[in-house]
Amino acid sequence: MNEKLMIILIVLLYFSPVFYQLFKLLKERKEENKKLLKRLLRFTKYSILILILTSIGFGILSHTNYLNYEKPMTFDKFDQITFQNFRGLEFFKKSLYGNERFAYVVTAIDSDIYNNSVTIQSLFYPSRSFVYKKNLNDTELLTHEKYHIKITELFVRKAKQKISYLKDFDKNKIEAIIKDIKTKEKIFQKEYDYDTFHSYVLSEQKRYEKKVDSLLTSLNQYKKPKIKIDDKN
Repeated sequence: MNEKLMIILIVLLYFSPVFYQLFKLLKERKEENKKLLKRLLRFTKYSILILILTSIGFGILSHTNYLNYEKPMTFDKFDQITFQNFRGLEFFKKSLYGNERFAYVVTAIDSDIYNNSVTIQSLFYPSRSFVYKKNLNDTELLTHEKYHIKITELFVRKAKQKISYLKDFDKNKIEAIIKDIKTKEKIFQKEYDYDTFHSYVLSEQKRYEKKVDSLLTSLNQYKKPKIKIDDKN
């Protein structure tokens, strides 16, 4: 069933007693029903408030599962990551293109600019990443999701490489480099999912794995999070 339709049906069911009583009151139009109408409107107001708060709660938990929270992980923890770390919640989506074998990973490029140095890291967000079945023993799917993390790390290293070419500290140039890298990283991530069809096209998956690993190795000198402008790493 369509997710939006399901939400609408839940809301209608939730307010069905209110709609029924309101219909009866409007139909009878008696003077003694005014007090009951006021009570009904008060009940409706509180019901809407509860629904709004519940929706906000669902929205927060859909974004980050604070009920089973795990802080973001840096790339040096890469080998430790399994589907058990995918703690995010998905309340409605139960399949991807009709297949229950699916997951999604959330990563980000985090940066801090200081007086003469920049710290840039790739982060994996466990409590925002989701797998439909946590006991899923699918190494190919896990590999596909973990290469999203590697891709983020790849572009982090590219950013540090570009920053290392600067002859002196320039905050505007550094911010422009990071912004450009983030844009390119998002494009590459989408291409990766499209070309591999979320891991289903094995030949493309292997091609990307080889490409990403090779590029990461070539940028090994930029593994450290911090890079100094006046003391090139």
